[in-house]
Amino acid sequence: MVKKKIKNPFVYQGYVGPEYFCDRAEETEELISNLRNGRNTVLISPRRIGKTGLIKNSFWHIKQQEKDAICIYIDIFATKNQHDFVELLGTAIAQNVLSREKKAIKHLLEFFGSWRPVFGVDPMTGTPTVSVSIEASQSSMTLKTIFDYLSQSKRQVYVAIDEFQQITCYPEDGIEALLRSYIQFAPNVHFVFSGSKRHLMAQIFNSPERPFYLSTIGMGLQPLHQEIYYDFARRFFEGKNGSFSQDVFQTMYQRFYGVTRSIQLILNRLYETEKHVNKMAQLDEAVHHVVTRNAMQYEVLVTFLSDNQLTLLKAIAKEGCVESPMSTSFMRKYDLPTSSSIKTALDTLLEKELLYRLESGYIIYDTFFELWLKQL
Repeated sequence: MVKKKIKNPFVYQGYVGPEYFCDRAEETEELISNLRNGRNTVLISPRRIGKTGLIKNSFWHIKQQEKDAICIYIDIFATKNQHDFVELLGTAIAQNVLSREKKAIKHLLEFFGSWRPVFGVDPMTGTPTVSVSIEASQSSMTLKTIFDYLSQSKRQVYVAIDEFQQITCYPEDGIEALLRSYIQFAPNVHFVFSGSKRHLMAQIFNSPERPFYLSTIGMGLQPLHQEIYYDFARRFFEGKNGSFSQDVFQTMYQRFYGVTRSIQLILNRLYETEKHVNKMAQLDEAVHHVVTRNAMQYEVLVTFLSDNQLTLLKAIAKEGCVESPMSTSFMRKYDLPTSSSIKTALDTLLEKELLYRLESGYIIYDTFFELWLKQL
């Protein structure tokens, strides 16, 4: 359990500890079992459902049970090439070593003679930090050295690479084969590859001609069970002698399609402002607050969209869910351009993850953005 209590238990960014992490008991057990038994795992789900939280919750439990275990998490969404990837991984390893034993960082830097470390202090926590820079020309050799270092460790090493599909955008050829060749000769290093773009992740891990084919086991992630999520939320309100209506929670859960981050945002606001939540008006006020707070971000976002993309988004926002955006009736209703133009806009919006496809049709994945668009 987390020793230090936090003011608001509904965390929507980062991972604080198991006390503030809702359920995922079966998924946590499955992921830990996979890793401990040498099964590298592919974790795929839409964004904001809770992949990162599940990984960090699993790592928390691993570190409680295996005191010498090394757990490393990196998100490569912002990386553009192999050099960025290697530098990010190197920094994460150096930071992990620094957090465990300051003296060990000297040995690490001696092992990686080409690394140029930059030491600092985290302004939020006051803890020491270190980052490393690597010559671009040395990135392939450094990646091999990283795996040599991890393989020579007497510890079990667990590495999670989030938004792993980003490597398909790297300009270098052969990064998948390079990683695969090093991973298969590092028996003490266990991997989680997580991603939100299902088709790209499927290409990497399910295509017979790709290096990672048949090298991992797959896991999916669905929204939290509504009843379990309600009990989790209710207990925190009752903990401050308050209450939470099940009807209000059900409306909130369904309105936001069970998307964890969106629901946590609303719960965070309600916990801040209310003691007893029993009216839909309280939910509406909390939603309005979040939409208003994000308005400037959305205003910037739409400036990067084409006219066709924005027009299509507005139309889908008004409908809520659209089974066929290129149907004649839908296009006529909202005075949309040609079907080919809408198809191009649709594909781009799906790629940008502004739209998401359910079995019932297309939705705007960020429901707060959808509500903001309805106001335009």
